[in-house]
Amino acid sequence: MSILPPVLPFDDSRRLTGSNLYFDGAGAVLETVIVMPDDALLAGWRARVEFARHALGWADAAIVVRRHIGGAALAIGAPIDQLFSATEVNEWAWLATLADASVDAGMHAPGHPAAWDEDSALHTLRAFADAERRPGLRALVQAAEARGLTVLIDDDVFSIGEGTGACCWPLTQLPAIEAVPWAVLHDIPVALVTGSNGKTTTVRLLAAMARAHGWHAGHSCTDGVFVDGHAIGAGDFSGPAGARVVLRHPQVEAAVLETARGGMLRRGIAVQRANVAVVTNVSDDHFGEYGIHDLDGLAMVKLAVARVLGSDGLLVLNADDAVLVRQADGLSVPLAWFALDDAHPLLRAQREQGRSTCGMREGRLRLFHQGADHDLGAVMQMPLSFAGSAIYNIANIAAAALGAMALGIPADTIASVLARFGETHADNPGRLQHWQFGALQVFVDYAHNPEGLRGLLQVATKSLNNGHLGLVLGQAGNREDADIRELAAVAASFDPQRVVLKDIEGFMRGRVSGEVAHILRDELLHQGTPANALIECLDELDAVRGLLAWAHDGDVLVLPTHGAQARQAVVALLVGLQLANWRAGMPLP
Repeated sequence: MSILPPVLPFDDSRRLTGSNLYFDGAGAVLETVIVMPDDALLAGWRARVEFARHALGWADAAIVVRRHIGGAALAIGAPIDQLFSATEVNEWAWLATLADASVDAGMHAPGHPAAWDEDSALHTLRAFADAERRPGLRALVQAAEARGLTVLIDDDVFSIGEGTGACCWPLTQLPAIEAVPWAVLHDIPVALVTGSNGKTTTVRLLAAMARAHGWHAGHSCTDGVFVDGHAIGAGDFSGPAGARVVLRHPQVEAAVLETARGGMLRRGIAVQRANVAVVTNVSDDHFGEYGIHDLDGLAMVKLAVARVLGSDGLLVLNADDAVLVRQADGLSVPLAWFALDDAHPLLRAQREQGRSTCGMREGRLRLFHQGADHDLGAVMQMPLSFAGSAIYNIANIAAAALGAMALGIPADTIASVLARFGETHADNPGRLQHWQFGALQVFVDYAHNPEGLRGLLQVATKSLNNGHLGLVLGQAGNREDADIRELAAVAASFDPQRVVLKDIEGFMRGRVSGEVAHILRDELLHQGTPANALIECLDELDAVRGLLAWAHDGDVLVLPTHGAQARQAVVALLVGLQLANWRAGMPLP
C-alpha cells in the first residue's frame, strides 16, 4: 500500500498529449502549491529534469516555468511514449529539490521515485520508462509526420489520418510501418473554435456551412458529437475526446471542433494541425483553475490554438476584444479579424494589407477575403441576430463566416446559411431559443458566465414593456465565490422581480447542494434585490415550472439551463405548452 502525505507539495500533475499553453508537442506539467517559488528552487527542479531525461535517453525538449499568483506551472516536453514516466520525472524533480532545500514535502514512496535517494530514484524511473516505452509507436508517429498526416492517440486506440482518410488500430496491436495503407490515408479540413462565449453557436454555424458546401461534416461541442447534424454521442465533448471521435469517423469529410479551455489545459490540443482556428472572445470565467487567474492568462490559453496552424492556416480573432488585440502582437500565424463595425480601425488596416476581415456596414455583413469584398446579407434578416438585437450572435456570425471562407466555402454558400440558420429551435438548441405564449415571452440559453448572462438579458429585456422580468439562476460549483457573486450582480442590475435559485445537476464540482444558491442569494440581497423576489428551488426543471406558474401576460422569463437532461426536459415542456396553446395563468401539465 502506497503511503502518501496528506497534502502533497503540488496541486496537480498530468500528461500533456498535444500542443498546449506551454509548448508545441507532448509532455507533462505539475502545478506547485508554493506561492511564487524562488529562483533557486526552480533552478534545482530544472537541473534534475535535465539530469533525469539524460539518464533515460530522452532527447532535449522544452522546459517551461509559468509563474502565477498561486504558484507555478512546471512543464516539460517528453517522448510521446513516455508521458506517464514524464509525470514521475517531473514530480521527483520537484520533490527532490524541495527535500534538498530542507522543505518538508512529506514522503512520496513506495511506488514512486525516492526524493531522498538519487540512485534509487533513477532505478525506479528507468523501470517506469522501460515498461512504458513503445519503439513501434514512436516510429509510426515519425512516419506519419513525415507524410504530413495527423496522429491521434488515446489509452486504447492509435490512428493515422482523419475522417474518410483515417485508419485505426488497437494500441496493443500496432502495425509495422510497411503494413500501413499509406496511399489511402489523408487529413481533412479542420476548424477549431474556442473562446469564453459563443463557441457552440459558432461551431454549429460553421458545421452547417460545411454541410451546405457538400461535405459530410462532423462537429463536437458541449452538447455532444454530431455527424451531418445527427448526434452520435451526448454530453460535453468540447475536449480532445470529442475531437478524436469526430476525426476517426469514417464518413466525415470536414470537422469543426469546439476546443474548450479545460481540455487544452488538462491534455493539450487533440490535433497537430488545423486549417483555421477561431477565438470568439475572452471574459471572466474559470479563474483559479490550473494557474489561470486573470484575463491575460485565459487569453494565452485560448490562443494556444495558434500552435497547430501552419503558415497556410488562419487565426480568426475578435477585434472588439481588447485583450485579444493586445496579445495578437506576439503571434506569427496569419490573422483575420472580425468586429461589429466594419469600419473598426483594425479591420481597415487589415484590409489595406490585403488581409481578411468581417463586420457590419450599413446593416449588412461584409466579408473581405483575398482582395474581394462580399456582401453576405442584411444582418437583421439573419435569424441568429434576433432582428439585430443579439449583438453577441452577430459577432459569432462574423467569426463563422471568416472561418468558413478559410475552409474554402464560397461566399454564396455562407450567405445562404446565414439567411436561414436559427429559424428552427433544432438549429441551435439551448442557445437563445425563444417561445411566445400570448404576451408572455420565454428565453432559453446556456449563458454560463457574467458576460453571457448580460448579453442574454440585454436581448430579452428589449421585449419587456410593462411586464415583469423572471429569471432562473445557478452556477457551476467550480467557479470561485467572486465569480458566482459577479453573476448575481449582473442579474441584479436588470432589476428582476422574481429570481429562482437552482443547483445545476452534474456541475456541482465539489459544492454541496444549495451552496451556490446561498452565495447567489447573499449577493442579490447585497445588490438590492428584495428578499421576497428570491425563491430557492434547487431542481432545474422544478425551478422553471415554478417561474412559469408565477408569470403573467407581458412578462419575460429568462431560463439559463445547463444540465443536459434538464435542458431537454425544459425544451420538451415548452414545446408541449406551445402545442397545447397554453397561456400564462393556466395550470401547467
